[in-house]
Formats: sequence, structure tokens, C-alpha cells
Amino acid sequence: MNDPIKQRILIVGGGTAGWMTAALLAQAWAGRGIEITLLESKAIGIIGVGEGSTPKMRRFFDRLGISEAEWMPRCNATYKCGIRFPKWSTRKGYQSYYHPFFSHDDDVTIRAFFQNVTLRSRNFDVHAHPDAFFVSNYLARGRRAPLPDATTGYSTDYAYHFDASLIGELLKDYATEHGVRHVVDTVTEVRQHENGDIAGVMTEASGLVEADFFVDCTGFASVLICKTLGVPFHSYKDVLFNDRAVALPTTHDDDTLPSETVSTALEAGWVWKIPLTNRFGNGYVYSSDFLDEDGAERELREHLGLLDADIEARHLKMRVGRVARSWERNCLAVGLSQGFMEPLEATALMVVQDTVETFMQRYEQGGFSDRYRADVNDKINAIFDGVRNYIFMHYKLNSRDDTEYWRANRENSNVPADVARILAVWDKGGDLLAELRAQASRLVYSPTSWYCILAGMGRFPRSPKKPKKKLQVVDPREAQAYCEGMLAHFPDHRAALSGLGAAA
Repeated sequence: MNDPIKQRILIVGGGTAGWMTAALLAQAWAGRGIEITLLESKAIGIIGVGEGSTPKMRRFFDRLGISEAEWMPRCNATYKCGIRFPKWSTRKGYQSYYHPFFSHDDDVTIRAFFQNVTLRSRNFDVHAHPDAFFVSNYLARGRRAPLPDATTGYSTDYAYHFDASLIGELLKDYATEHGVRHVVDTVTEVRQHENGDIAGVMTEASGLVEADFFVDCTGFASVLICKTLGVPFHSYKDVLFNDRAVALPTTHDDDTLPSETVSTALEAGWVWKIPLTNRFGNGYVYSSDFLDEDGAERELREHLGLLDADIEARHLKMRVGRVARSWERNCLAVGLSQGFMEPLEATALMVVQDTVETFMQRYEQGGFSDRYRADVNDKINAIFDGVRNYIFMHYKLNSRDDTEYWRANRENSNVPADVARILAVWDKGGDLLAELRAQASRLVYSPTSWYCILAGMGRFPRSPKKPKKKLQVVDPREAQAYCEGMLAHFPDHRAALSGLGAAA
């Protein structure tokens, strides 16, 4: 299509979300007559601790043409094979499960897993824990990097852990090198046209900064999308109780380096443990309805063995939910300004990426007009609600009975309709795959991920019977032998990262 008329896009707010947006817009549009400016205030702090990502982050850096050797050492980044969930379930044999990343090359073991899980859900006594069937789990347990040697012809998907503030700095350098104008100033007022569109922002030092389109990256303040344009916020509090976090860094405790996130259930929430090259990021995500700040910090310190350590804790408040519309008039909300999901599945930057890429595709397709605004909003809302549903399932499936928090989560009657249908089909031993396919347009997570969480948490009939001889049952030892045999083709995690640093 022909290049658009000149447009000015103003991103209000920096942080990881702001600079991710700037980098994507610059890569696609900076050479097409579109002027991109990012305005951020040094007076406003950035919410960012050690972060994880989903595999989609790989596509983000590929799109920008930034290699792992270039960005990972600079951001203290490590590889992420998946997420382990200890102590969410008390069912014997299911006290922990691992959510793997996988690829088409795992098709054989995935089919084997599906076969056994289907039989177990129909009350046959077969091994159906997901951990036995995925190479990803064995890589994480062996502290390997998910980088197979070329002789195997095998590929696996993976994600990253990294320092969020350093990612922001790296993307700022990329964006400004690709034409993004960077203004450091503080917004004092938002000006609107008579028709309600945003006209510009008044700043302390630069005066009025005008633009044709605005991106709200002002964090939980939602200065443009909520406070100025009046878009309502839809809370997920009735479904997801957690609204607080407290974070503490710790040092590495041995010479090897994990390649997984560990999310351990505690009394009123869960603790993340994220390995970076220089430290661990740790944080307790909890509900203020069941635990206060002092109690949460004490429990986290006890969990980490730091009750008497002189390490300062950082306390965070979370507004969990989403705005009704991320794109309103001539403004797109991205990051915390549009919504937030607790970091149980590390989806924050995935949603940023999905939001910006969806907007860019449809905005350009519509001739840089608001023609497809409703379509964009529907898709973004479906992403938020789909992530909410999968995260909620962790809490609904928990079998802990030690605190009121876990009982309240399990007994919560505010079950999203899609989740209720999945549970109903699963509990009666029905065709779950057919149900998931029927929900495909609203699902964020693959059928394999849904099978993993339901099986991994032990949501099975209590008294299984011996399988009939004619049933095809997969011996988990065969899957285990295959997965363990693959380990020799993957490097030690720390050694692989050292090689990246040497190549940078």
C-alpha cells in the first residue's frame, strides 16, 4: 500500500512497555514518514523486578533483528525451559508439576501423554503425570540450555528470564537509534479536541507536545485511557484474589544455573524464583484480604532463609484486571495502563507484544484510521480474559487445606464460563480436545497446556480401576528413556550463556 500521510505518534511513559512499543513502531514505521516520540518522566519510578517471559519473546527479538548474543549478556538474561509448580496440590504423586514449553518435534510424546491422560480421566489406573513425557522438563531438571546440537534435527521452544530495567535500557537504545525522539519531561495536563480526541499533553519544560495518535504507557495511573478518556476498568478481583507482592533478590547458591522458573505455593499466595546470571529474583504474590505486608515479608524471608539478613524488601500493589477498551479514540493503552495479570505465567510482556502487533497490523490495514478499532479491542480483551482463565485454573485446582486462602480459591463460585465448561467435560471423562477446539478463538493456551495443568494438579477420579488389556497404555518409562536420552544433545546452561557472552 502507499505510504501514509505524515502522522505523529506520542508514547507517554517509558519502562519496558513504552520502549517495547517504541521499538516495534520504529522497526515498522519510522522510515515511512511517521514521527515517533517517547515522553517519560524521571520523577516516576518503574515497576520492574526480575522478569520471565513466554516463548513469544523470541519472535519479538527476531523481528527487531537483535541476536541473543547481543541482548542476553547485557540484560543478565538466562534461558527458560518452563515453569515448575511445587506445593499447589496435595494429591499423592501430584504435589508438583512442570508446565513445559514444547514444539512440533514433541508430537510423539505429546500423543503418548494425551493417550494416558484420557484413560486416567476415564478412571483407568495408568501413569498420567505430564512430567514424564516432555523433554523440556528433563532439560530444566538437568539445568541444561534449550539449545540442541545440530545433529539431532530436534528443536524445542523456550523463553527467557531477564532484568526488566536492563531490557528497557536496551530497547531505548534500539528505538532512539531507529529514529524515535526521546523527551524527558513531566506531564502536567492532558489537552483534548472538542470532539474528545486527545490533542496533546502539557509538560513542565517542553510546553504543549501535540500528536495525532497517543500511546498510554503511564502504568497503573492510566493517565490517558482512564483518567482522560474515561474508559472503565474491569477488575478480576472476584476471580483472582492476589493484589500485592513483595520482592527480594538473593545470590546464587552453587556453580550451576537453573533454566526454569519455580513458583512455589505458600500460605496466602505463591513465590517466584527467577534465575538471572548475577542473582535470583524472588517475590511473594499474595492477597491483602488474607495477609498483611509485614506477614508477607516475614513469610518470604523465612522461605528464603533470610529472616535476619539485611536485604531490603520491595513492596508492590497490583491492580488486577483490564480496561474495557485498550484502543479508545486516538489512544492505545499498553502495559500496566491497559491492565495487569499476576505474573504466575509470565504473560505481561507477551500481552504488550500482542497488543502493539495487533494494533499495528490493523491500523495499517485500515489506512492508519480507526476502521478496525473494535476488532483490535475484541482481540486484546480475549487475550486478557484467556490468560485470566488459565491462571484461575491453577487456583481452582489446588487441593491445599492448610489455610482459608487456599480453601477460598478452590471454593470460589465465580468460575468463568469457559473454565466451567472445560472442568465439566474433564470431570465426566468427556472429549476435552473437542471442547478446547470449540473454544479455540478465545484460548490463549494450547490444548497441551490445558491437559498439563489438569493432569499435573491431579484432577482425576480417586479410585481408578485396572485398565482392560485391549486399551493402548503408554509405559511412562519409554517416554522417560527417550527424554533422558536427549539430554546429551543439550549444553549445560551456564556454559551456554558463557559462550553467548564471549560471542557478544
